Amino acid sequence: MKPSKDRSKSAVALRYQTDDAAPVLIAKGQGLIAEQIIARAKEAGIFVHESKELVSLLMQIDLDQHIPPQLYQAVAEVLAWVYRIEHDL
Repeated sequence: MKPSKDRSKSAVALRYQTDDAAPVLIAKGQGLIAEQIIARAKEAGIFVHESKELVSLLMQIDLDQHIPPQLYQAVAEVLAWVYRIEHDL
């Protein structure tokens, strides 16, 4: 993979399982790390959604922590959107 010169690029990865109280932040990074997070997600067939504002807020959370209640609505909207795309609704 060719490294990007854009160090401002950020990415996060969330995991949500039905027994989780809330989605959990499982990866975050900037620059090359962000590119690797995105590439691995795409390789695994995981949908990638771009939202600079939401990523900026999620970057403030520690790894392996649940997202805070203030972000439930925003993350729920993204998860619902992904669900609709994956299930052709």
